[in-house]
Amino acid sequence: MQEWMIAMLVISVLLIVRDMAKTILAGRTPKAEELVPLCESHPQKEKVQRYAASFQKLADTFYGMPYRKDYLSSGQVEHIIKDTNELVCSKCYQREVCWGERADALYRGGEAMIRTLEEGQEEAIRKIRSDWMSVCGRSAQYFDTVCENFKKEKQNLVWDNRMIESRLAVAQQLTEISKIMQMVAEDLYDIEQAAPQFQDELSKSLKKRHIILKQAWVMDKVEGRRQIFLSMRARSGQCISMNEVAQILSQACGCAMTPSTGSRCIVNGEYHTVHFVEDVSYQVLYGVAKLTKEKEKVSGDNYICRQEDEGKFIMCLSDGMGSGMEACKESEVVVELLEQFLESGFSQETAAKMVNSALVLKGQDGMFSTVDICAVDLYTGICNFLKAGASATFIKRDHWVESIASESLAAGLVQQLDFDTASRKLYHGDYLIMMTDGVLDALPAEREEETMKEIIMDIHEQTPKDISRGILERVLGYSDYRARDDMTVLVAGMWKK
Repeated sequence: MQEWMIAMLVISVLLIVRDMAKTILAGRTPKAEELVPLCESHPQKEKVQRYAASFQKLADTFYGMPYRKDYLSSGQVEHIIKDTNELVCSKCYQREVCWGERADALYRGGEAMIRTLEEGQEEAIRKIRSDWMSVCGRSAQYFDTVCENFKKEKQNLVWDNRMIESRLAVAQQLTEISKIMQMVAEDLYDIEQAAPQFQDELSKSLKKRHIILKQAWVMDKVEGRRQIFLSMRARSGQCISMNEVAQILSQACGCAMTPSTGSRCIVNGEYHTVHFVEDVSYQVLYGVAKLTKEKEKVSGDNYICRQEDEGKFIMCLSDGMGSGMEACKESEVVVELLEQFLESGFSQETAAKMVNSALVLKGQDGMFSTVDICAVDLYTGICNFLKAGASATFIKRDHWVESIASESLAAGLVQQLDFDTASRKLYHGDYLIMMTDGVLDALPAEREEETMKEIIMDIHEQTPKDISRGILERVLGYSDYRARDDMTVLVAGMWKK
């Protein structure tokens, strides 16, 4: 529980730092015409970097602690033999003989007995028990006592490993936080004043539309994409739409610019700083079709679809273990955490690792959820896939269908989870088709993916919503129109703007 509280605390700290960074970048209004020079040795930047180093040092401390053990240590074995001797041998009339001149042989025999129990092979256990009868007058009592003490030490080992996994989960989160804080330190001070010539030309163009430009800043850090901050107001009595300002700015920049998500809609008589970003090249529409398992009222599948400020469209799909309300709660936790982390600026792999750590720390035996993420860069069309225990995702392009499969475990089972990742370039008119395992499991065994490709090729609908419905209807035809598991089909179509 302490590790879980630590993890939630450090996550909360990070989210606050990220929100603070966004506020500084997107909402800062200068109090003077000249912006304070920002350089590599800025004291606040160094302060954030020191915080990052502190988190990493704390993570290294956790990493330096003992790792999980699959077998009892020699000390634990010795403790089992000692306790058994006190309970069984202390009252035996042959004690002086057994643990005198024959002590070494009996100790090795006891150790072999414990290691055999640890291996769990029934035949070997029976053999060593039979062998012990020839050397010990109380062999049955001795063996039963060893078994009882062995179970206690084995349970202690399980709890120790659980604590170790919790510490590793916290260490992993601290490491990711350190990386993000380093990134925040770099991003905070990469904004600079626009070139005088660019600002003069933009100011003249805006004046023609009754807008007074006070200051312009530029940030070109994110993969060469422009971000511009304009501090401006309209002349008295004027109200100009932000889209009109974006058109003027686009002409000045030579590329399409648009107000960032959540920006003001109009320019009025008061000075405000507005954040403009380079417009994306693609737009995405999505649709979903869902069906709940027979005799269940709630689906165990959950999903999110959202467009991020950085020009990415994210789709996340999670299938909770089993069906019903408990499965729904599990998958709901996964998608909500993923949404929070992705919205706060984490990469999809980092977000998935943090969610997996949270599920491991939660510590409910047997509870797990699949993780299926598609992140489309709307500037380039590159789609990154990340899967943990998820069903195949399909890409449809004209008369061709490709599947992206996964062989990794679901999230929440092990701490060091290996995700399946892949990247594909998407083009105008392509469709992304995600689904839970309840859909593929309804198809003929050993041919699930091949059959699904045939179904997708047979779909002639154009809108994502109609495609998802068409797929689900055809799949139900293979299962006598009965839903033996929760079924969700999520479809996104991509078009050039």
